[in-house]
Amino acid sequence: MDKTSRSKGRGTGRATLEQVAGMAGVSIMTASRALSQPQMVSEVTRVKVERAVAELGYVPNRAARALASSQSHVIVVLVPSFSNAVFTAVLEGIHDAVAPGQYQLLIGNTYYSQAEEEKLLRTYLQSSPDGILFSSQAHSPAVAKMMEASQVPSVSMMDLSDEAGALSVGFSQFEAGMEMARHLLRKGYRRIGFIGAQLDERTLRRADGYRAAMVEAGLADPRLELMVPERSTIALGAELMGQMMANMPDCDAVFCCNDDLAHGAVYHCQRHGIRIPQDIAVCGFNDLPASAWMMPSLTTIDTPRYQIGFEAASLLLQVIKGQEPERKRIDLGFTLRERESA
Repeated sequence: MDKTSRSKGRGTGRATLEQVAGMAGVSIMTASRALSQPQMVSEVTRVKVERAVAELGYVPNRAARALASSQSHVIVVLVPSFSNAVFTAVLEGIHDAVAPGQYQLLIGNTYYSQAEEEKLLRTYLQSSPDGILFSSQAHSPAVAKMMEASQVPSVSMMDLSDEAGALSVGFSQFEAGMEMARHLLRKGYRRIGFIGAQLDERTLRRADGYRAAMVEAGLADPRLELMVPERSTIALGAELMGQMMANMPDCDAVFCCNDDLAHGAVYHCQRHGIRIPQDIAVCGFNDLPASAWMMPSLTTIDTPRYQIGFEAASLLLQVIKGQEPERKRIDLGFTLRERESA
């Protein structure tokens, strides 16, 4: 790097594309193309530009690029948890869908809070994102107003929207909850409990499905439902299983709203000499990797988490590009995995 380039970089406080082009010995247009569309330049040119970028510490000005192209190449993703393996898989699918188009992801954790979602969205909209992926359909009035005013396209993930024209990718949480309850009923269980935590919209819809199946069978009993607002953990699952069996000793099966709670329920039974499924059946939801390897292995609902992320991001990209999607409501379904615990 020559002295002129060094002094210019210090003076502006930020390396420029003009400096990158000068160091690489190419035009500014070629340098820009090498960064934004590397497949459009030769390998030799791309390497020279990348070396100049590294040497100068150049960072592209996305705001300027967005003004020039009317696109920021930024997609916002809002999920309720970074530690939940369910959303880790969803994020992997999203990344794989957007990576070929060189989109950048702004990922925010809402912590299952509408207020936090509102705060994140207010901040991220300042980056003029090309689109937004929501993991929730229930929004505060403020979020609804911001989305309407911004006109930024969005897709909701995990559950399916009944709103006309809304873009959604996932499966029916209600039907999945109903199918698990019906499965236990077909197996001959009659006093089937439901254990739920967090009480986000997906948990509540699964509970609605369970309840509908029990009403259909003429076996509904509100006392068999144990639902708390605390965050789902294995420890909480063990605690709630203990409460269920203490309060409803005739309970012969338990449907937990997710696998974490179900794992805890199984461990509680093992610690207290309760046989599964001979004394009580235990089922979960989401089919986390450990569920197939527990002793006994866990009956659960397998949800297509990676595919949800990939298809939701792909759908959003279609809309960003001005294409009319063939399907606005993409149902990826679910699979009941019957194993030893029920």
